[in-house]
Amino acid sequence: MKKISILAAVVLAAIMGSCTNSAPNANLKNDVDTLSYAIGLAQTQGLKEYLTQRMDVDTTYIDEFVKGLNEGANAGDNKKKAAYYAGIQIGQQISQQMVKGINYEVFGDDSINTISLKNFMAGFIAGTTGKKALMTTDEASMTAQTMMQSVKARIMQDKYGDWKKQCEDYMAEIAKKEGINDLGDGVYYEVITEGKGAIPADTSRVKVNYEGKLLNDTIFDSSYQRGEPAKFRCNQVIPGWTKALTNMPVGSTWMVYIPQEQAYGDRDAGKISPYSCLIFKIELLGIE
Repeated sequence: MKKISILAAVVLAAIMGSCTNSAPNANLKNDVDTLSYAIGLAQTQGLKEYLTQRMDVDTTYIDEFVKGLNEGANAGDNKKKAAYYAGIQIGQQISQQMVKGINYEVFGDDSINTISLKNFMAGFIAGTTGKKALMTTDEASMTAQTMMQSVKARIMQDKYGDWKKQCEDYMAEIAKKEGINDLGDGVYYEVITEGKGAIPADTSRVKVNYEGKLLNDTIFDSSYQRGEPAKFRCNQVIPGWTKALTNMPVGSTWMVYIPQEQAYGDRDAGKISPYSCLIFKIELLGIE
C-alpha cells in the first residue's frame, strides 16, 4: 500500500468537514477494522511535530484540532464545506506565513510596523471573487512592487539616514584629499605600492589580500585575519571592487574608497549596515 504523507493527510482534513471533538472509540471486530485503525495510527508519526513546527499549532488546544479533524473527515464530498475549509486553510496561511513574510520583506526586523490586514484581505477577496477590484491583477503587481520599494526606502531613510549622511560627507571629503585618484562612479583610490604587472579584465580570476573597514573603523572582513589570500573573478564582487581591480596592475596595493551605490546600497549585509561606504586595503597578488 502506498503511504499517504502527513502533509497530504492534513490537507485532506482541512478541506473536508462535520461532528465532534472527541475521538471515536475503536471497535476492531475484523481484519478490515484492525487495518483501518493501524493505518490511521501509523499516519500520525511525526504529526505533532508538523503541527507545532510547520503549522504553528499550540498543542494546548489539541482538542480544537481534533474537532476540526473530525468535521473535515466526516464532510465527505460536500462541496460547500470543502470550500469553507479551503478558505480556513488559506486564511491560516495568510495569517501565519504570508503576512509575516511580507512584513519582514518590507519592515525587516521592526516588529511594530505591519501591513494592513484589512486592506490586504479586501484586495485578496476582490481578486478571488472578481468583484469590486480597484485595479487589475497586473496593475496590482506593478503597484505593489513600486510601493514596496517606496515604503522600504522611507523606512530605511528613517532608520539609517544619519549614517548615510556621514558616509556621503566622508566620501565628499575623500574626493578632495591630496593623492586621491578618481575611478568614476564615486569610487576613489590612493596608491600605497604601484605594481608593474598586468591589469586584470573583468572576467579574470585574481588572487588578492584585503581588509575591509567601515567608516567607524570596524573591520568587517579580512583575508589577512584568515591567513590566506582570496581568489575570485573580478566580476563576482561588488561593483566598486570590479572597478578597482580592472584598473589595478598586479603587484599594487591600494586604499580604495567605495560609496554605498557601488557597494551594498540599502541592503543589510551582516556587519555592513545599509548605506555604508566601504574602505578597503587591496593587494593584488596575481592573475590566475
